[in-house]
Amino acid sequence: MPKPEFVYVTYIETTPEKLWDALTSSEFTQQYWFDTELRSNWTVGAPVALVMNGKVTDTGEILEFDRPRRLAYTFKHEADPEMRKEPATKVVFTLEPFGSVVKLTVTHDGFGVGSKLFEGISSGWPVILSGLKSLLETGKVFRIAPETLGLDCA
Repeated sequence: MPKPEFVYVTYIETTPEKLWDALTSSEFTQQYWFDTELRSNWTVGAPVALVMNGKVTDTGEILEFDRPRRLAYTFKHEADPEMRKEPATKVVFTLEPFGSVVKLTVTHDGFGVGSKLFEGISSGWPVILSGLKSLLETGKVFRIAPETLGLDCA
C-alpha cells in the first residue's frame, strides 16, 4: 500500500517575494494560519516552531531555504498525543512565476499508512492556503476556528 502524500496547487495574484514573506513572516502567518507564529531564523539546519496562542503545536528543521523559490522543513506535530507518536514528515513549498501570478505547490509527505496527522493536514492545509490566497489578493482573510476542522490546538 503506498504511503499517503498531500499535494496542493494554487495560483495567487501576487509576486514571489510577497508570497515568500507571507509564508515565512509571523506577521503574515498569524493572519491566515489560525493565529500561528512561525519561529525560525530561516537558515538551513535551524529549528522551526509553529506557535499557536503561546503553545508550540509543531516543530521541525529547515531543510531548504531558497528565497523566493523553495522552502522545505521537517514537520513534527507536538500538540495531539496520538499524532505526536508519529514520525516527522516533510513540507515543501515551491513558488513559480506563472504569467502575472505565482503558482504555489505545497507537498507534504512522509506519512505512515493510516496516519492521523495526514487526516488532519488534509483538511487543514486547504483552509490555511485559501486564507493565504485571500489575504494576498484582497487584503482580507476569512476566520475559521481550528475546532471546525477537528484540530485540537488548545
